[in-house]
Amino acid sequence: MTEVDKILTDTFNRTHTYLRISLTERCNLRCTYCMPAEGVTLSPKSHIMSFEEIYSIAKVFVKHGVTKIRITGGEPLVRKDADIILKKLASLPVELAITTNAVNIERHINILKECGIQKVNVSLDSLNKEKFNSITRRNFFEKVYGNILRLIEEGFEVKMNTVLMKNFNEDEIVDFIKLSKDHPLSVRFIEFMPFDGNKWDISKMVSYQEIMNHVYQVFEKNDVIRLKDAPNDTSKNYKIKDYKGSFAIISSVTNPFCDSCNRLRLTANGKMKNCLFSASETDLLTPLRQGKCIESVIKKHVLAKFKMRGGMDTLEKLKNPDLHTKNRNMTTIGG
Repeated sequence: MTEVDKILTDTFNRTHTYLRISLTERCNLRCTYCMPAEGVTLSPKSHIMSFEEIYSIAKVFVKHGVTKIRITGGEPLVRKDADIILKKLASLPVELAITTNAVNIERHINILKECGIQKVNVSLDSLNKEKFNSITRRNFFEKVYGNILRLIEEGFEVKMNTVLMKNFNEDEIVDFIKLSKDHPLSVRFIEFMPFDGNKWDISKMVSYQEIMNHVYQVFEKNDVIRLKDAPNDTSKNYKIKDYKGSFAIISSVTNPFCDSCNRLRLTANGKMKNCLFSASETDLLTPLRQGKCIESVIKKHVLAKFKMRGGMDTLEKLKNPDLHTKNRNMTTIGG
């Protein structure tokens, strides 16, 4: 392997084979943990990657070892040329997946199948309509829930992402798990993470241990089966005995998975992020538009990756708003 072939390996010998590409900063929901109430300042349209630019940058990453690409947003399917982008990326030798809020996904089911997309992650933070409306600031619960069931019926591998927040939805943990009884669904509980504008406070977070306490209050310990996690998995996976589906916990705060991280991110305006928590970004779009080679830029940014959580390697640092509010809000990073 030549030196240039190692551009996706960092100083901690982590090789990055997974690229998450945000298609847009726009979203048709306004989730409180993702976007501040006053909204966000969007990048000018001229600063957003075209579908040709997305494809060109993706090709470089695939050339150097990326084997999986996940499309994110904002809400990726609000972009008018989303289907064109999916078709272009599907021509690359990668596993292609998507994260969506499922508000309008029924319009795209055929194109997802055409592009060979089998894995669909859907965000749903409450099974209660009023709570859903409160956290999303929109009234789409029935549509989203119905589309999740439709995706399962259509044969997609669906993961439901649920951000847990104290005094809001932690009382629904068992209800979510029970969805996996009759559906081959993976419910994934995500610890509330700090981003700019989401008023993060560790006291609002429901930890991994607290989630499991809720589980064991209802289910017998022998019926809670620990599953084998996949390599580079961000979640700790479980299932209830005789249930069709499973549940998992993504504990980015209390039990970070940084040692095995293989993920890189590309924002909708062409900035590379080597960590979800990191405030540092590297512009790939400008040199691409100037006709320059971007490999050296990518390599430098990968080598600058911290060992843990963008340098916030202790809970004390994570609690410091001066550190995590320098990052973007989640909708402009890409989920």
